[in-house]
Amino acid sequence: MTISVSPEDPRTPEAQALLDAFVEEVRRRYDAPPADVGDFDPALVSVSKSAFLVARIEGRAVGCGALVPMEDDIAEIKRMFVLPHERGHGIAKKILDRLQSIAQEFDYDRIRLETGTKQPESIALYGKSGFYRVPNFPPFESDHTAVCFEKRI
Repeated sequence: MTISVSPEDPRTPEAQALLDAFVEEVRRRYDAPPADVGDFDPALVSVSKSAFLVARIEGRAVGCGALVPMEDDIAEIKRMFVLPHERGHGIAKKILDRLQSIAQEFDYDRIRLETGTKQPESIALYGKSGFYRVPNFPPFESDHTAVCFEKRI
């Protein structure tokens, strides 16, 4: 099985299908949608020092992730997602590693991300990947289902 992870336009039909599946899954897991769930604005990754990645298995789009600037030296990882039937192959780790590599190329000092209390597989992945818990950053400060992480790179 060949897994590739590369930059793509989030407006393509395949990327949009992944982003829609992400929103659908998050809404299914939570009673009320978290603060940052909804349509992904492609403008977030059309600025300098940003990226949108799509993971593919044998050419099929199976996962995605985005890197967006927060501050001069801090980027945020958003929309990390792998289709449920494709999980367990290390795809999320490949996306995360590639996003981290890109963040280093862009000279960020830290990367942050948010996941939720009902996403234990995500929490485990980020912990194994060297991320540590930080207080919830905007817009998640009052979201009790949000779990925020950071990593120095």
